[in-house]
Amino acid sequence: MPDSWPLAADEEATSATWRLRIRMDDRPGMLARIAIRMADLECNILGLAVLPVPGGVLDEVVIRPASGLTKPQLIKAIEEEGCECSAVADADIRELVDASAANLASARRAIDDPSRCADVLRDVLAADLVTVVPLAEANVARTEGGHRAAFAVDAGTALVARRRWAPFVQLELARAEALLGLLDSVRVNVAGPVVATSSDGAAIVLRLGQPGDADAVSALHDRCSKGTLFQRYQMGMSTMPRRWLHRLLMPPRGESLLAVCGREVIAVGQLVSSSGRPASGGRGIAEISLLVEDAWQRKGIGTALLARLAAIAAMRGHRKLMAVTLPGRDATYRTALRAGLAADAPEEEGLLRITIPPVLTPRELGVR
Repeated sequence: MPDSWPLAADEEATSATWRLRIRMDDRPGMLARIAIRMADLECNILGLAVLPVPGGVLDEVVIRPASGLTKPQLIKAIEEEGCECSAVADADIRELVDASAANLASARRAIDDPSRCADVLRDVLAADLVTVVPLAEANVARTEGGHRAAFAVDAGTALVARRRWAPFVQLELARAEALLGLLDSVRVNVAGPVVATSSDGAAIVLRLGQPGDADAVSALHDRCSKGTLFQRYQMGMSTMPRRWLHRLLMPPRGESLLAVCGREVIAVGQLVSSSGRPASGGRGIAEISLLVEDAWQRKGIGTALLARLAAIAAMRGHRKLMAVTLPGRDATYRTALRAGLAADAPEEEGLLRITIPPVLTPRELGVR
């Protein structure tokens, strides 16, 4: 270590771990020159990441500096090699893990506990702070010289990240977008079954219907009273004709959702798009319908079905739902309210209009 190094008056010497961001021209030998200079200063390089930026590269280097070396002295040495040290910050030795492994571990934490999304994003971005704000207040265009970035989480919420020690670069923002996109896909994954609990404690599985469920769905209709069937189909019937079962389970432009307890199907819901094209950007209204076996009514089964159908509809791009009920009957209306949906009072002819809340809709804004 050079004997001529004086200790800075306003900064004590330290042997902590530092994270540096060094901007340099993208040409052979530049990184080697920096490595040699750091070796001359007796700095131990612990980690290195290369971040492409316009006009060159930004190398993020984690070092353990020599005892007595100060940050201003290190910055000056880097500048003497024709590079720019844009940031120096204290680092934690625990951060020195493979970046890909760390990001995958972060994604796993957010999937296991979505409430930790802000903390996980802070780790991925090495940000000082990540806050949750209403989307209308996120102000995506406000970047503060690259030290601020906003990400939409859903149609009503955003995450705002801030970092004082260095601006965010595009590669970091792309990583954050990829993480949030993954979490979004997990959140709206409607292909897999989910478990609900009835009001009397029974475990109910909600899953998409398949052609092989025809016998179980036929048995469900056999157990339903004529009044329950009339309220669902608005026509007199004592059982479900066999030729209708496939259309019920696999409706054109839609899908069925079954509530299953044990081996029995105890309820079925349908979601059918009003348009022949897949809904996108809120185009089209999806029509929903419910049938719950008499013995399972008033136990929260219809509420769970409708809430899940709304999530599926949101994933398909719908923002509105519609149900046709018997005039004067408000059971579906009350079920929609219990499911957390915004429903207008049923119209005289029995038409019920339902709005899917923003929290269920996929992200539409990214980083700008």
